[in-house]
This record gives sequence, structure tokens and C-alpha cells, in this order.
Amino acid sequence: MSGARLVATVCAAQIFVQLGAGFWPALLPQMMQRWSLTNSEAGWITAIFFGAYMVSVPVLVTLTDRVDAKRVYLFGVGCTVAGHLLFGLTADGFWSAFFTRALAGLGWAGTYMTGLKLLADQVTPKLMSRAVTGHAASIGISGAVSFLLGEVLADQFGWRSAFVFSAATAFIAWVMVASVVPSRSAPPATAARKPATGGSLFDFRPVVRNTSAFAYSVVYCVHTLEMSALRGWGVAFLAFVASHTGLEDETLSPALVVTVLALLGTLASIAGNEASIRFGRRKLVATAMILSIGFATIVGFAGSTSYWLAVGLLIAYGIVVWLDSSSVTAGAAGNADPARRGATLAVHSTLGYAGGFVGPLVVGWTLDLAGGMSPMAWGLAFASVGALMLLALVAFLAMRPANLTGDRGR
Repeated sequence: MSGARLVATVCAAQIFVQLGAGFWPALLPQMMQRWSLTNSEAGWITAIFFGAYMVSVPVLVTLTDRVDAKRVYLFGVGCTVAGHLLFGLTADGFWSAFFTRALAGLGWAGTYMTGLKLLADQVTPKLMSRAVTGHAASIGISGAVSFLLGEVLADQFGWRSAFVFSAATAFIAWVMVASVVPSRSAPPATAARKPATGGSLFDFRPVVRNTSAFAYSVVYCVHTLEMSALRGWGVAFLAFVASHTGLEDETLSPALVVTVLALLGTLASIAGNEASIRFGRRKLVATAMILSIGFATIVGFAGSTSYWLAVGLLIAYGIVVWLDSSSVTAGAAGNADPARRGATLAVHSTLGYAGGFVGPLVVGWTLDLAGGMSPMAWGLAFASVGALMLLALVAFLAMRPANLTGDRGR
């Protein structure tokens, strides 16, 4: 199977898997009201998806250094199908939503980075950076569309039907990969147990010592924290601003705004990776982080004063957040020891989704601690995210990671 066809198939499958990704945050305001959820409870339901991912991905992705990544991928997509289907059929409050979203998170742990591993194992090093970008773009576009799609399906057919629909599209992805992507033989057992760098399959110390790859993973941790906070609470923030400023009947709905935000962010991610190649990866990543800190500091405070200002600030913030998305993942994968690429991606993904787990909770907790949704509470919530990004920037600059082959200055 040609590299181009493999990339196209995996990217198309990821589109179908991700079509339900934004349904929960898109419907968050009405589900909070329907189930009488606190901000913290809503944050937990959003966060547990990332939490389940975080604890599962070190095992599932690292196993791809020993077993065929296709098998792990199909397991993950199967869990995604089950998670969305059970949510649509059985969820009726905090705990049922919590556990079914956890199952969907387990599914994504076996799908996201294993899809990338399918590509990394078979594409040429020269194609690697752009294959990662295409993979991220397919996920980003589908995830963006899912916000508006979830709102439309829920309005037309009910929220339960929306989640059943997302289970059906994930099943299409399962069939695509099962029938089209070739299976690969597992590496010899001795090679799997003793990677070239030494140590056992689940020995992650060499991954951490590879600071050129690990520095990008540290950034990815807070990058995903910021992204999950923005995606998880963006609709709720705009709905608050619309209500607070008396513009609840605006034709540009919060879900549509977050869809536009994520689509533009995906384009920014692609452009950011190309800029990394042209100007240097370290420089691009550091610039994106500095801009993120600036926007996080002002978006909650200033955005609460005007709906259209909030829309503009949130979209600009989203573009900045997504700008280094492909760049940091390509940086980690490209700087990894080939014999430990699965383990490196496992660490990368674990750190990323640890951040993704914390992000929605930081916002929810801050809102509750500040007495509920208010301009001050939203300002403090976003500023807290910016403070964490500042810490990540300091760590990234201290580790001074390498650029990739083909990047300027390499």
C-alpha cells in the first residue's frame, strides 16, 4: 500500500471517529440545565474523557512497539462506538454520563496516537512531518464540524439521536481500517523486549532523557490543557456573554462560533507546521506560547463586556492555541528514537491528555470558587490557564529541544 494511500485512509477514518467529539461541549449549557449540574460536575464529565485517555494511552500506544498498531486501533475505535452509543441510549445524569464518556476516552486512547503510529511506521522520514500535519488536520476539521453538527442533530432529532449518530460514524471508521489498511507482522520478541536504546518495553526513562523529544511533549501537555479548556467551555462562555449582555437571540450561535474557531485553528496548525519548517520549530512554538499567554490574560475579562468582542477574542485565541499543535507532535515524533517511537508517542499523549484532563476542571473549579459564572469568574478562569502556559514556556526554553530534519537551522 502506497504511503499516500495509507495517509488518506487513516485521515478519512479519523474524520469519522471524531464527528462526535464536540457533541458534549456543544450541548453543555442545555445538559447542565437538564441534569441540574454544577460547573464542577460539568467539568468532571468533560475531563473524564481526557482522564481515561491519560491512564490508558501509555499501555495501548506502547504496545504498538510490539504488536500491529492496526489491532490496537480497531480496539480503540470499538470502544469509541460503545461509548457514544451507551451515552445516547442510557445517560440520564452525572454518573451515567461520567462512565460512558470515560469509555469514549478509552476508545480515543486506542485511536488517536495509534493512528499516528500507523503512519509513522510506514511513511518516509521526509513525509513524516506533513503526514502528521494531515493527520492532525483531519481530526481538527472533523472535531470542529462536530460542534455545529451536534447542535443541529440535537435540535432536529434530540440529543440522544445525536450520540447514536456519532457511534454509527465511528463504526464506519472501524470498517474502513479493518478492510483497507494492511496488517503488519509484529517485531521479533527479543527486539520488542530490548529496544535499541536498552530497557524493557514499558521503561519510559530513555524517553524522558531524550530532551529534544520530551520538551515538545511538555509543551503538548499545557497545549492540550488550554485546548480542552477552550473547546470544553467555549460554548458555555459565549452563552453566558450573550445572556449577560442581553443578546441571547444573536444569529451567530455559540456552537457555530466554536466550529469556526476550530476550523480556523486547524488551518493555523497546518500553517504553523510549515512555518516551523521554514523558520525553525523552537521559534514557532515559543512564539505561539507567548501569544497564548497574552490572549488568556484578557479574553475572559474583556470578552465578558461584549458578545461580538468575545467572539473575536475567542476566535483569535483559538488560532493561537492551535498554531503549534502539529509542530509539537511532529517535534516529539521526529526526535524520537525509532525503536521507541511508540513509547515516545505514549508519553507525549499521556502528558497531553493529563493536561486535557486538568483544563476543563481548572475552569469549572475556578467558576465555582469565584461564586458562579460572572465576568470576574470567567476572567480568572482563563487567566489561570495562561499562568500554566507561562510555566510550560519556561520549561521549554530551558530544555532547548532540537528542530527536525528539514527545519531551518537543522
